[in-house]
Amino acid sequence: MPLTLIRQDITKIPVDAIVNAANPRLAMGGGVSGAIFRAAGADQLQAAANKVAPVETGHAAITPGFNLPAKYVIHAVGPIYRQAAPDQSRQLLRSAYTESLRLAVANHCLSIAFPLISSGIYGYPKEQALAVATSAITDFLTDHELDVYLTIFDQSSFAVSQDLLGPIASYIDQHYVDAQPDTRRRSIPDDELAVYPAQAPLSQEPLDQLVNTLDDSFATALFHLIDARHLTDPEVYKRANIDRRLFSKIRSNPDYVPSKRTAVALAIALHLSLTDTNDLLQRAGYALSTSQKGDVIMMYFIDRKSYDIYRINEVLFSYDLPLLGS
Repeated sequence: MPLTLIRQDITKIPVDAIVNAANPRLAMGGGVSGAIFRAAGADQLQAAANKVAPVETGHAAITPGFNLPAKYVIHAVGPIYRQAAPDQSRQLLRSAYTESLRLAVANHCLSIAFPLISSGIYGYPKEQALAVATSAITDFLTDHELDVYLTIFDQSSFAVSQDLLGPIASYIDQHYVDAQPDTRRRSIPDDELAVYPAQAPLSQEPLDQLVNTLDDSFATALFHLIDARHLTDPEVYKRANIDRRLFSKIRSNPDYVPSKRTAVALAIALHLSLTDTNDLLQRAGYALSTSQKGDVIMMYFIDRKSYDIYRINEVLFSYDLPLLGS
């Protein structure tokens, strides 16, 4: 189920399907497309692609993966970006992701890896392309169980809004007790700080009424909180970007101790405050620390009641830090 950002060669990822950012003729291209064709065996992949071509923009077709680790290649045709028609471009790009995911599910795939479609020679602004990809994938995962990887070829291929990174860099400067020089950090006056909009707050019950003894384990406290917020298990593990199987382990074993990343992801899924997050983490032997840059970034989001775990992971990824949940 999780969506994971990774910096890896898509042709080497052991998944059921990889996605080729294709042209409508499904002809071998350059860049990532060329690498996929060469790794699969260019002649045999082209012959298979010719049988299902052409493909309209916003749609996708599937072929065998041949010599690739992946069983299938899904050829998704994204739009050429047109600044004069951004809504149409966005809808077509979103459709390319959704149609690829539907093909994967229809062919019984459990895992799939995407490049950032249309962000190369098709000219789609990388920051916007990332936002569309994340939105389309996470919406699909609401109703489907699938491991999805969004592969980033290099740092220049990845862009997070400076309206978000600027305030976070400032927050790190103020709270990270062992701050080191960081080329991404810039000084911003307080009146220019932009805060990513928070989601609507959930009804809050005092934590001490929910888990009022220090003897409660992490799992026991977690499920008290889930019940108090009237959430279902799928709502929680999907918000936390964790696998259903991992969540089942926690559910079935009251003494199960998750990793710190999983514990924080679950706290974020429950929309806990900083105080309540640390209370829950302490039950697993953890705490958020201002000596850890990743922890400070998580504190930034929690402090602002901004609980979009995918956006948090985008920022962690931009700092080359481990992601939450997955």
